[in-house]
Amino acid sequence: MLQAHQMAPDFEFFNEKRETVWLHDYRGQKVVLYFYPKDNTPGCTRQACAFAAAYSRFQQQGILVIGISKDSVRSHQNFAAKYELPFLLVSDPQLSIIQAYDVWQKKKLYGKESMGVVRTTYLIDEEGKIEKVFEKVKPETNAQEILDYLNS
Repeated sequence: MLQAHQMAPDFEFFNEKRETVWLHDYRGQKVVLYFYPKDNTPGCTRQACAFAAAYSRFQQQGILVIGISKDSVRSHQNFAAKYELPFLLVSDPQLSIIQAYDVWQKKKLYGKESMGVVRTTYLIDEEGKIEKVFEKVKPETNAQEILDYLNS
């Protein structure tokens, strides 16, 4: 897992206008990167909806919210439309961003081990450094946990 005070790995993605941008293009503002396993699953849906409900509070503080999973762009489009998600969803089917942030790990479910995305959130500061790492986050409370941290 990456640690606080490290430079956040830079990556290229499409913004809401389908323009190619880099994470470093958002220097000067905080960025929440939340990594989640799969669109339209119960936990991931609860987490996305919690971020959507809190989105205006992130915007008021000038914070960009980005959700990242290995789902396809099409899956993200459908997921965002279905739940009216106002923030960016980044598709990483090649796992390049997911692996750069060290969230592709061995997971155990019902006694069976497999590789997958470990639900983790990174708060990136205005200089592009990791300010805080939220590990093993709970889908329902992740967004509020970040807001509480920011307001403490």
